Amino acid sequence: MAPPGNAEPALSIHNLTVSYHNQPVLWDIELDIPAGVMAGIVGPNGAGKSTLIKSLLELVPSLSGEVRVHGKSYASQRKRVGYVPQRSSVDWDFPTTALDVVMMGLYGRLGWFRRPGRRERREAMEALAMVGMTDFAERQISQLSGGQQQRVFLARALVQQADVYFLDEPMAGVDATTERAIIEILRRLRDQGKTVIVVHHDLQTVSTYFDWLLLLNVRVIAAGNAQDVFKIDHLRKAYGGQIALLGDHDSLMFPASKVT
Repeated sequence: MAPPGNAEPALSIHNLTVSYHNQPVLWDIELDIPAGVMAGIVGPNGAGKSTLIKSLLELVPSLSGEVRVHGKSYASQRKRVGYVPQRSSVDWDFPTTALDVVMMGLYGRLGWFRRPGRRERREAMEALAMVGMTDFAERQISQLSGGQQQRVFLARALVQQADVYFLDEPMAGVDATTERAIIEILRRLRDQGKTVIVVHHDLQTVSTYFDWLLLLNVRVIAAGNAQDVFKIDHLRKAYGGQIALLGDHDSLMFPASKVT
């Protein structure tokens, strides 16, 4: 699906297939995500949502496919990409502070052999301030709550000053206050022209959070403007009988314009 007008997509995926133990997890993914959108990736458990992000970032191998970020290979555009992994995939017992975690986001710019200086520390503290974690800068990450840990990893992504952000279920397991704070930060990034791509699990909030949507179940079920994609017929194709809880409306509740 092409972006509106002649604008170059932020992310282009062609013929992407990923398999685990000879079992396809993603099959022949063809997708363009336009720049400057808040994009949700939605689908049932086992649909390949997290695998999609990891394959795009070359964290898991793919059988075939091409990925381009703003028209160029991902390898040449790494510095333009920020990533927030699932909180459950992180070793939170690693002995480091919140500030150190955020400064790790600067290594792509500094290189592994140049030590962060005053400027980098200031940038990291500014990122922590954006997520409301200034007072926890010197706290060991193992001593933070789940919501606080997620904010720290969001700050690490913010300090990269990327153009495209991938977040893998950033709202999973956090309290309502943290979820609202995360969404507000992501909206600000979008409004600055950044592209924000979020794996999301809660269908009840899709219509509030996203203006662009990918509905995935191993294959692309539907993709595009969220108002066009988030409809009961598409959801049934992705979720089957599990979608009965949402009712039989042809189109689910959706705001008339992009979330602001």
